[in-house]
Amino acid sequence: MNVVHFITRLIIGGAQENTLLTVEDQHRDYGDKVSLITGPGLGPEGSLEERARNGGYPLHVLPRLFRHISPSDDWASFREFIRLLRAIEPDVVHTHSGKAGILGRAAAAKLRIPVVHTIHGPSFFRGQSAVPYQMYLRAERWAGRRTDRFIGVCDAMTDQYVDACVAPRERFITIYSGMEVEPFFSPPRTPDEVRSELDIPSDAVVIGKIARLFPLKGHEFLLKIAPELVRRHPNILFLFVGDGILRGDFEKRIAAAGLQSHFRFTGLVLPGRVPELVNAMDIVVHTSLREGLARVLPQGLIAGKPVVSYDVDGAREVCINDETGFLLPPESTTELADALSKLIADPALRKRLGETGRRRFTETFRHETMTRRIREVYTEVLKSQTNSPLPRERGRG
Repeated sequence: MNVVHFITRLIIGGAQENTLLTVEDQHRDYGDKVSLITGPGLGPEGSLEERARNGGYPLHVLPRLFRHISPSDDWASFREFIRLLRAIEPDVVHTHSGKAGILGRAAAAKLRIPVVHTIHGPSFFRGQSAVPYQMYLRAERWAGRRTDRFIGVCDAMTDQYVDACVAPRERFITIYSGMEVEPFFSPPRTPDEVRSELDIPSDAVVIGKIARLFPLKGHEFLLKIAPELVRRHPNILFLFVGDGILRGDFEKRIAAAGLQSHFRFTGLVLPGRVPELVNAMDIVVHTSLREGLARVLPQGLIAGKPVVSYDVDGAREVCINDETGFLLPPESTTELADALSKLIADPALRKRLGETGRRRFTETFRHETMTRRIREVYTEVLKSQTNSPLPRERGRG
């Protein structure tokens, strides 16, 4: 099978890790001819480009493919992508993310190549300003007519796209975003070693959040409740894993509140360090306002940690009230403080919720499971093309 994957950029993030694992599995485990095409991995989030270059499969970087909209750069990237597709002659194009998802599906339609698109997170979302919301919605509807099959990383993505009339429900399938699960069972270093490195007291109850320090990630809600939560539980410590443009602002707010001893920032970390950091936490919290299904939620559960999350997108599919954690209204603070306080005070509850999550979701989120199911989608798409009595006129309807 000859497959091209196309993603806007290879920063350190869930969509990018998902894509790389799929490409690596196809290349190593199935012997597929697989190529990865992307833009420059620019940004404070860090880059996975070096990992891709060492993967043993072709990597093509389009120098003018950026996340922001630029008609001249986007047109140049579109033409270069067309050129690469003509040279590679793939059986299937698999697109990921917003920009690459639109350009890639347009190119595949032009060349009459079957195309699969993964929705890692919605291009249009609640809280987005009106102009970009309508622009992305119309672009997704246009591209939806040129998509053979959609893969959602959670059922919520399917519901949102079907409700928005992007495509009919029968063209969607949910395949959860896979990961290496074994390191979350037995990380390379013990929680005590990691805590010691980060100067975390041995008796601290660690509330961990893994996310870029960017807008919409929801760190501000934890900062808002921190003074009251520290008053109730003086032994807590917040561990923020990740980096970004808001770090300076967060550190100033923490200092102004006199809470420096209750916060730790790891800065940018590579994905390989995440398992040991999750294992050093007692509670995993996720307060983002926009996600597909945040990888940190199943990661926390597989590590045996309870999770607390806002009820956005696919969070409710793994964060189940009083079974694996607590699911809360978005932007809530009183409920957030109360849920965390309950877990801080009850180690037995933390253990019960975490163990339930580990049992329920470990196999579901193995990357091998994800790749096997994705290849089954490719096979179905190619079979439907073969069985079609006439060439389909792509882009109609």
